[in-house]
Amino acid sequence: MIYEFNSIRPVIDESSFIHPLASVTGNVIIGKNCYIGPGAAIRGDWGQIIIEDGCNVQENCTIHMFPGVTVLLKTGAHVGHGAIIHGATIGKNALIGMNAVIMDNVQLGDETVVGALTFIKADEIIPARSVVVGNPGKVIKSVTDEMIQWKSEGTALYQQLPADMKQGWKECEPLRQIPEDRKNLSQQEYKTWNETK
Repeated sequence: MIYEFNSIRPVIDESSFIHPLASVTGNVIIGKNCYIGPGAAIRGDWGQIIIEDGCNVQENCTIHMFPGVTVLLKTGAHVGHGAIIHGATIGKNALIGMNAVIMDNVQLGDETVVGALTFIKADEIIPARSVVVGNPGKVIKSVTDEMIQWKSEGTALYQQLPADMKQGWKECEPLRQIPEDRKNLSQQEYKTWNETK
């Protein structure tokens, strides 16, 4: 759902897909070909949230801030299921792992990979192309070209998803039996990072 707050409405490019079970409130700007998944809460009530082109904010993510702060997700940022971004800047083509927490005034460099369940404390400045893991988050190595290629391929799937959802997604009643043509239906193949090694 899209909500106005204090006479400020979100601005959302028509090419993006916002799931109706997501909540987008107030001073939020969402660019082109973005995917916002169900359960995401993007709350621009006390400050501004800018989500640039090609970003995805997956299921059950939260984006918020302290009063007067702008949260920025730069082009191609990829925010995994359940992650929390609070008052931070997320670099271009960065990957935030599932259930990671990125706190206030964090500056996350371009093409950085943040591991699942990582906690990055307030005011941290993370250099570009870093791999960050742990609680508290620590830089453990640099991102390789191969890792960025894998990340970019995954994000490209999410950049195509808004158009796919607009074309083939609709509410429906469930079937009660598996149709014959679905018993051997193969899904699009995508390899995890470990499978690419």
